[in-house]
Amino acid sequence: MSSLRKRIRAGDHDAFGELFDAYARSVYNHAYRLTGEWTVAEDVVSLTFLDAWRLREKLDEDGGSLRPWLLGIATNVTRNTRRAARRHAAAVARLPRGEPLDDFAEEIAGRLDDAERLALVRSAFAKLRRAEREVLALCVWGGLDYAAAAEALGVPVGTVRSRLSRARTKLAKYLELPQNNGQMRGDRITAVGPLREGNR
Repeated sequence: MSSLRKRIRAGDHDAFGELFDAYARSVYNHAYRLTGEWTVAEDVVSLTFLDAWRLREKLDEDGGSLRPWLLGIATNVTRNTRRAARRHAAAVARLPRGEPLDDFAEEIAGRLDDAERLALVRSAFAKLRRAEREVLALCVWGGLDYAAAAEALGVPVGTVRSRLSRARTKLAKYLELPQNNGQMRGDRITAVGPLREGNR
């Protein structure tokens, strides 16, 4: 054993490998008994042999088993590990708590619903006659009143009114919505945008 001690003190890597092979399991079991955690015990083993290498020159050349020396180092490493863990936990506890994160589930679901409704409206809009689509686009999405839409289309105001009325009726049918369910009401089509008050 004295020969192994001398070789370890001299920095002999092979001798240190022998030391590891002989006592790693013993150090691991000791660390586990102290910590009760397998992963922490593994860390303690690594740090113990790292410290043993660093402290090798302080090892007495004469003596018996190196197990007590290693277990002493492992005990100190465990203390330091626990102390560091407590400091870390205390530091984390002192950190200001972050603002709670918003739950975006409802917003995402709402966007999906909006996208579905928009796709449904676009599909229904495509089924209208061209003249009905034009008047609907001008009065509902463009915000023109009847007179301005009539001027834009070069048709009488009454034609705009009648086309818009037919367009609303057809859209209600295509969208399978009753006239007064909150989506389509009076002369507004809120599914695709309200008419200006001046249009009525």
